[in-house]
Amino acid sequence: MPAVTAPAASLTAARQALKRYYGYDNFRPMQGDIIQSILSGQDTVVLMPTGGGKSVCFQIPAVVSEGVCVVVSPLIALMKDQVEALKANGIVAAYINSSVSQGEATDISRAALSGHLKLLYVSPEKLLGEGFLQFLKRLNVSMFAIDEAHCISSWGHDFRPEYTQLGVLRQHFPSTPIIALTATADRLTQRDIKTQLNLHEPRVFLSSFDRPNINLVVRSGQDRLGQILDFIGRHPNDAGVIYCLSRKSCETIAQKLQQKGIKAGYYHAGMTPNQRAEAQEKFLQDDTQVIVATIAFGMGIDKSNVRWVMHYNLPKNIEGYYQEIGRAGRDGGPATAILFYSFADVLSMREMVTKDVPPRQAQLNTAKLERMQQFAEAASCRRRILLHYFSEDLGRDCGNCDICRNPPTTFDGTLLAQKALSASARTQQRVAINLLIDILRGMRNQAVLQHGYEQLKTYGAGQDLPYLDWYSYIHQMLNDGLFYIAYEEGYALKITERGQQVLKGQLPVSLKKFKVAEKAEKQTRAAKKAAAEAAAAGAGTPEARLFEHLRQLRKRIADEQGVPPYVVFTDTTLQEMAREQPTNRVAMLSVSGVGMKKFETYGEVFIEAILQHGTPRPVPAEDEADDLPNVPPFTDDFAPAPRAAKKAADRDATPTEDLSFNLHRQGLNPEQIAAQRGLTVSTVRSHLEKAYAKGLDLRLHDFLSDSQLAEIAAARAQLGPDAGLRDLFDHLREKYDYFQLRLAGIRAQRKG
Repeated sequence: MPAVTAPAASLTAARQALKRYYGYDNFRPMQGDIIQSILSGQDTVVLMPTGGGKSVCFQIPAVVSEGVCVVVSPLIALMKDQVEALKANGIVAAYINSSVSQGEATDISRAALSGHLKLLYVSPEKLLGEGFLQFLKRLNVSMFAIDEAHCISSWGHDFRPEYTQLGVLRQHFPSTPIIALTATADRLTQRDIKTQLNLHEPRVFLSSFDRPNINLVVRSGQDRLGQILDFIGRHPNDAGVIYCLSRKSCETIAQKLQQKGIKAGYYHAGMTPNQRAEAQEKFLQDDTQVIVATIAFGMGIDKSNVRWVMHYNLPKNIEGYYQEIGRAGRDGGPATAILFYSFADVLSMREMVTKDVPPRQAQLNTAKLERMQQFAEAASCRRRILLHYFSEDLGRDCGNCDICRNPPTTFDGTLLAQKALSASARTQQRVAINLLIDILRGMRNQAVLQHGYEQLKTYGAGQDLPYLDWYSYIHQMLNDGLFYIAYEEGYALKITERGQQVLKGQLPVSLKKFKVAEKAEKQTRAAKKAAAEAAAAGAGTPEARLFEHLRQLRKRIADEQGVPPYVVFTDTTLQEMAREQPTNRVAMLSVSGVGMKKFETYGEVFIEAILQHGTPRPVPAEDEADDLPNVPPFTDDFAPAPRAAKKAADRDATPTEDLSFNLHRQGLNPEQIAAQRGLTVSTVRSHLEKAYAKGLDLRLHDFLSDSQLAEIAAARAQLGPDAGLRDLFDHLREKYDYFQLRLAGIRAQRKG
């Protein structure tokens, strides 16, 4: 049983942990309420868009609660990314899945049993495997977090049968809170999550699905490659994803981009696991700018600086489309989602989603594909359409989609809408789109006559309009939130509260006629030119140059440690550093995204880079009051934190480095030097490492014995010359920290 503390006190501890480990001063909207619900021991359902901060909602409670949080996650890549990020923040976490050896799994199990772990990630297959539930009963499990919970529902877009068995958790752990989290769940999927997990009176938190930073654009399917090259040419340093329908398309497009000098790779299910892992790793490490992929790529990939996502073909449903575009702009910065559309894509996808599936599933797939088609052909605000699909009303047009920037001509469609709504109401809201249109047009077919719909007052009320016009208008009504489709009731149209207001004459309706644009990009050339000029001007500013300098430093550190660059710092954190130019501890810790652990690991290196780059802005004095929360850091030997230092041979020593080295020669250890000079231990170690790399004599045996040096040398020889520090760190089971490994490497170079 997890320890339950008073919600108010727990929430205070949670805020302190947020600052210390994540470097943020405040929770995002709804996070605080969700965390308080979890800490009170209540089952909780969290529906929050990609990039909205779902992970923090269970990671923070895990940190401040006694015991270990068990996280069920569907993909190895998702677990790996989240565990690396947690370790970088100073939180002890691990994962067990098919990629983990038996020896590693044993070590992790021991760490969990001894109370060293705060979060343990497992796949659903592993969780349900023989003996694992019994193992969990030996732990003090604080909570279960079911990530990507939409996978539990056959109504969802990413159904996974093994998720349906997770209901056994309630049987084995009746008093342990369960948290279910997802970014994409329609009404039926939400219902399945609650019932199949056997949640007990769960609190449901439905965050806004709005991602206002993503610019939504639909373009004609003509000359797709030319449009892609044009876009990338105007965004040469931005990482992006191109989703394709087929494996062959992925390879072909990637090859054509490579021929144009673009660092592009591809990813699909036809590749070997090693090939997929390599392609994904290069993209995460910023070695590849563009990844061209099938939908096999991306679920749970937490790369924060993806600036754009393109769909080369029409997605098969809105849930999948929404989740895929959510991989852009996770850091909150501006992002673009471009969808190429042609009716040929609809025909291809319709055949794909109905082939070799049961009739009920084929019908559901077709209905969802039609909603995706409606989105692509829409003549009203695209963001409102997306949000209406998830039962959310934005209440206004977004201003950040192609329709809002170039609005079509509208007309008063209130009377047409009232005819359609009235006809639906008179059928007791039992008919789907096609039959409703037949009633409005006065058709005398079997479906109409069988139910007596020709007797309705609204029968034939719209006979002056052709079928395709009514089809377009009713789709617009769906998109505007006047109807929703009840898939479980034969795809019947149901009238929403907004629709009732229109029916009663309380709300007017504007309708548009959809016309395919002759050119895909209808934004004015003047706007394009202004954007290009602004980008060019911005690239030359001191702030932009410093950002690029910090970005390159981050890349070197990430490569050295074998982690994705965003694990070091996100783009938004680097942008704030470039803007504020912090040059001491207090100022750096005030930057959003710089927690205590990351400051200790990277802070001094980035401060030094800022100082070297130019004149900083005025900053608080080092001795100003520091109101950081008094939360003890995790110092467990099971997960020693990596630290970063730029290669010392790249530049001359500074007076501060000389002073640290001289104190070392006098016999002081790094902790004593740090205390005497008012520095962090990591900074002193960096100074000593640079001195050793420059050829100065270091008391190496203060840090490594001969036997330890021999062990590291043997491991390096076994791994080969291409192995990075992270490979060596993992191979040696985290026995040595990065400082020791770098010293051993410098010694080997000096001897060689």
